[in-house]
Amino acid sequence: MNYCAIDFGTSNSAVAVPDGAALKLAPVEGAYTTLPTSVFFNTDEDTREFGRAALGAYIDGFDGRLMRSMKSILGSPLADNSTDLGDGSAIKYTDVIAIFLDHLKRSAEKSASAPIDRAVLGRPVFFVDDDPRADQMAQKQLETAARSVGLREIHFQYEPIAAAFDYESRRTNEGLVLVADIGGGTSDFSLVRVGPERMKQVERKDDVLAHHGVHVAGTDFDRRVELATILRELGYQALDPEGREIPNRVYFDLATWHLINTVYAPKRVSELGLMRHLFTEVKHHDRLMRVVERRLGHALAAHAEEAKIGVAAGGETVIDLDEVEDDLRLAFDEAQLIEAGQDETRRIVQAARDTVQTAGVSMRDVSAIYFTGGSTGLAFLSGALAAAFPDAEAVFGDRLASVATGLGIHARRVFA
Repeated sequence: MNYCAIDFGTSNSAVAVPDGAALKLAPVEGAYTTLPTSVFFNTDEDTREFGRAALGAYIDGFDGRLMRSMKSILGSPLADNSTDLGDGSAIKYTDVIAIFLDHLKRSAEKSASAPIDRAVLGRPVFFVDDDPRADQMAQKQLETAARSVGLREIHFQYEPIAAAFDYESRRTNEGLVLVADIGGGTSDFSLVRVGPERMKQVERKDDVLAHHGVHVAGTDFDRRVELATILRELGYQALDPEGREIPNRVYFDLATWHLINTVYAPKRVSELGLMRHLFTEVKHHDRLMRVVERRLGHALAAHAEEAKIGVAAGGETVIDLDEVEDDLRLAFDEAQLIEAGQDETRRIVQAARDTVQTAGVSMRDVSAIYFTGGSTGLAFLSGALAAAFPDAEAVFGDRLASVATGLGIHARRVFA
């Protein structure tokens, strides 16, 4: 029984372990059974924090290096690079992933009261869009990281298919379900034939009629929100005295978690300082320099995410940027969120349509859309997907845990 199932997500992660004849989610941070995929290397206290504690330590102002969305670098040239921890030392990005996987594995072992060396790991349909070689490299990098923490037998399963297993376990009749797994980094879709008789089979390859995905999801909406609101107050899309747009690379980097630290390089800060003459509104340059000199990039990205979540929960919200400038506050509502993310929404809905078309079935043959992943909490996004399949029942699973549960179901079939 020494096995587990790991859902290493872009935004949130979880792990399932056997519990007698059933499965359970292991506590991974205190009593929580899910945790933000975050690591904070606290150089003030020479410690590492994970999940909510990592975000809390960073927000509290401890010196160090916060790492989030590490999964998104798999398959990219950045994966084998190193990042500065702020104390003169550096660590490879893939080693950060290994450290996080080790935390999940240790949590599973504590919950199971036994050592664990076998695991099923979830993976997106595509780590990298339209690049099979990079996609294979990403899985290999994840497998290498998992083996480095003591997992000797590893199986992979597509995350949306795992979600289908969770949905199937509660279904009483056969049907064709489109699983929409929309997380932080990828939107993955699988068209799967499910039913109580089919779930008894270990090999389910023939039941998967199609799968498809795009590297667009929650963090892309965060990025759009930041660009459309916060970074405009720092000069994004402003014009110089000649009527040309101010160079925008710094703004895109500030809106991309794994690139934020690159903005703080001394040479780059110096170059940004020399751009002051390009800003027709000097206050924009003052705010930009304040952000890079005080290293507020991650805080701004967090504000954008919080604004998205706040609007998704209902109503308007206010983005408080006091750390940038006293009394700098921005109103933000659902209409702005929808407008900011309209391109991403369109791409995600098209990916869902493409999945069904690839299977060679009619849109009306889809009996249900099963929503899972943190970003399905965006009502306008899940609504756009449901509207594309008006004859399908919209079913919502546990947004943060259904993939881990489904991976656990698969692990039990593989290892039992």
